[in-house]
Amino acid sequence: MAEQRQITFTHKEAAEALINHYGLGEGLWGLYIEFGISGANIGTDPANPENIFPAAIVPIVKIGIQRFDQPNSLTADAAEVGTKHVVGKKRPSAKKKTPAR
Repeated sequence: MAEQRQITFTHKEAAEALINHYGLGEGLWGLYIEFGISGANIGTDPANPENIFPAAIVPIVKIGIQRFDQPNSLTADAAEVGTKHVVGKKRPSAKKKTPAR
């Protein structure tokens, strides 16, 4: 079996994971991505360095979640998904069996 090298998420699944990570318990939260933009002149042919083109470079600067007023394809309801794990609280552990004497 081949090693799994990539796991992808929908926008909603990513929002759900972040809601759980931060222990949010209420509100509609959706994926937030902040882009930066800059420009450069780039060449596409190393054999001809004089042939350059203006290009845009668009890095992803931040990824997070933001609160939304209405549900959409980016959002998840924290009241529904945020109860799985609350940050700062211990998850219930399995009861240990005591050895019979």
